[in-house]
Amino acid sequence: MKITQERKKCIGCGSCAAVCSKYFEMGQDGLADIKGGQMKGENMELEVAEAGCAKEASEICPVQIIKVQ
Repeated sequence: MKITQERKKCIGCGSCAAVCSKYFEMGQDGLADIKGGQMKGENMELEVAEAGCAKEASEICPVQIIKVQ
């Protein structure tokens, strides 16, 4: 599975980090980061064996920039 975040569109609300601290944290610039994720173009991506709470984070994100595939 892959977690993808359109980081440039992040508004820094912190909801993803609040519901899924396993995969998300707030960066020093006030925007969310995927823990261990790598930037690929304008997106941050992370390959995971199990998405777990990342699905909840994608649902709760007010700007819908998190995808779990």
